[in-house]
Amino acid sequence: MGNNRYLLYGSVRYALGILRPLQDAARARGDEVAWFFDGREDEGPNELTADERRLVTVEQVRQWNPTAVFTSSNALPHFFPGVKVQTFHGFDAGKPRHIYIRPFFDLYCTTGPQDTRAFEALARRHGFFRVIETGWPKLDPFMTQLPDTLPPVRQPPVILYHSTFSPSWSAARTLHDEVRRLSRDGRWRWIVTLHPKTDPEVVAMYRALENEHLRFADDDNILDLFGQVDMMCSDTSSALSEFLLTGKPVVTFRNRRPGPQLIDIDDAADFEPAIERALSRPPELMAAIRAFADAIHPYRDGRSSERTLEAVDRFIAEGGVASLKRRPLDPWRKFKLRRRLRYWGPA
Repeated sequence: MGNNRYLLYGSVRYALGILRPLQDAARARGDEVAWFFDGREDEGPNELTADERRLVTVEQVRQWNPTAVFTSSNALPHFFPGVKVQTFHGFDAGKPRHIYIRPFFDLYCTTGPQDTRAFEALARRHGFFRVIETGWPKLDPFMTQLPDTLPPVRQPPVILYHSTFSPSWSAARTLHDEVRRLSRDGRWRWIVTLHPKTDPEVVAMYRALENEHLRFADDDNILDLFGQVDMMCSDTSSALSEFLLTGKPVVTFRNRRPGPQLIDIDDAADFEPAIERALSRPPELMAAIRAFADAIHPYRDGRSSERTLEAVDRFIAEGGVASLKRRPLDPWRKFKLRRRLRYWGPA
């Protein structure tokens, strides 16, 4: 190896947590890495470290000529050189528009069998991209820290409350009063974190709940909190799938895709008994969690980034873009990308 250049393309801050493990793996192979952000300075660029290279113009990217461009976003500039690789920004939590394609990508690196089956079916139908299952690079540091066996529930137990931002999917307003009530008596400890795009009014509501039994967490990487808690409460956030990889239970409120791996409720009055059941860890629930985790991300070795880079090597060795059908034009989305980056030159 050692002769490749990889561009990591982001639009928001969480791209750092998803793509930095890829940077580590590429550097370990002796390859070069650079970053490109198309958003605000406070959405990632200002958090790059002194040893992380940043390209700031399209001309710089084209001159640098990357072997591949990796992104967790839903699109990337078609006029960037290199293999265009989608690494995803979360698991399928039942929200719309997870299992879908846009004509920007040559290679989808899927996280596990569940997504692989869905995207391979689309690849066979359309023919302008490949699918290779690799695992999710974001989880590499997390997976290496998971204990071999599930630790016992703490005394007092610690609960992570996390909600997505969309009002139609979020339970933050509905469950606020229950979280306030249950965090007052000291029976359980609480850590609360909300999606970065959450309505500031809702954020203020939960910040106001802080007391000796409840902490509001500003951690950018929610994975850092998983080892500190015994269970999670959520709604239709994709973070709950990440949490289930720990083997610990999740209580959800009106989840869009409930299943045996979740304790799902549709009435706030059921919140407390659902938490009690989760903390009791019933065997049938724990077995369902393990089966679900194996379906979405069976890799526990912390080497998904290496597999992703190897997937690009394999894709190129087997013919690369030349082996694919021509991508659909999609002129409107391409125009919007050109306008966003103020680039009107050749593709």
